Amino acid sequence: MTIEPPDDLTIPRPGSTSARRLLSATLQPLLVELAGLPAQASDPATRQGLIALLQAMRAALAVDPGAVWSALRRPTVGVLIRCGRAGAANELLRELAATLACELAIAGALRSSLRLPAPARLVCLGARRSFTPGAGELLCAAGTVLHRDPSGRETTVWPAEGAASHLEISPTLTLALVDNNPLAQLEAHPDKSGNAIDLGGQAAGRWVAALREALDVITGQMPDLRAEIDVLLQQVVPVGHDEHRHLSASYQEAIGTVYMSLHPQVMTMTEALIHEFSHNKLATLQEQGPLLENPFWPLYPSPVRPDPRPLHGVLLAVHAFLPVARLYELMIASEDARARRPEFHARFAAIVAGNREGAAVLRAHAKPTALGAPLLAEIHRWDRHFGAT
Repeated sequence: MTIEPPDDLTIPRPGSTSARRLLSATLQPLLVELAGLPAQASDPATRQGLIALLQAMRAALAVDPGAVWSALRRPTVGVLIRCGRAGAANELLRELAATLACELAIAGALRSSLRLPAPARLVCLGARRSFTPGAGELLCAAGTVLHRDPSGRETTVWPAEGAASHLEISPTLTLALVDNNPLAQLEAHPDKSGNAIDLGGQAAGRWVAALREALDVITGQMPDLRAEIDVLLQQVVPVGHDEHRHLSASYQEAIGTVYMSLHPQVMTMTEALIHEFSHNKLATLQEQGPLLENPFWPLYPSPVRPDPRPLHGVLLAVHAFLPVARLYELMIASEDARARRPEFHARFAAIVAGNREGAAVLRAHAKPTALGAPLLAEIHRWDRHFGAT
């Protein structure tokens, strides 16, 4: 599925559907990729489990297509499919089949029962639960998931009791206390090493409250951006607490997930949430194809990183910080109490200056593809806007 490249993917226009359309455009290819995965399984049980799952999904699509697309939207599902693009081990394929089957089961979308090899772990975002089944098999049916061990003893996986693995931040966004992203320990930022889950010694409730406050800031000033967050983001993974700096991350493969550290300042948390969400939006566009003809070489100075970056990295930075600049601008215009502080205006000026530097690098060197051209044009349009303020 291809769509017309949007020209408001950086800062949405009122009533924009760009993020929703792009997210929808990623789902059909995921289903196609999923259909090719049984051929990668060297274990017969894993291969047969995937084939049975695909048959069950085709049956569900005929009667409840929304449940199937909702399951594929889960970042805990999509990340496993995308990580299988370069070749998938049997364990990843078992985890993928079980995760997707569990999502369909709790949604009541399975028309018949499924028997699948049990994976080493199972993170079901729809249920907000995680499991470590152990050896044996999973028995999935509409509304229920059971685990049968090698001796034949069965235990209930869903409906489940006990603590949730995902805590509600908003009706569409959770704080994840587990993570099934196989790439989470791969790190591109020079100031941190990996993204293991870490509450930083802080209570989970404090994380939830801080993220809710950040969302409230966005809602008050940029409701259309908040509406996009509700569509696209499903989980925030905590990666530590630091009162002096903030570190965050996202992955092309994990659309719907952001990694964030906890900081005491609400504007720092708000900036980070917008920043990583913007990376997620760009990831949905990049699922359609490359945005630049020269994305990775040579390297250029980045306005937000200490290390030289390819143009792809500069593009990510400017695209993420332009909506942050717009938030600051709107807060100043509305005379928000936070905007009355001198440091607020200094931060706004620094963001605008960094964006201008990055946009100048892109203007001088970037060679956009047809897919990326509207995005670059939008970036330069907003750069001109801030140059006139």
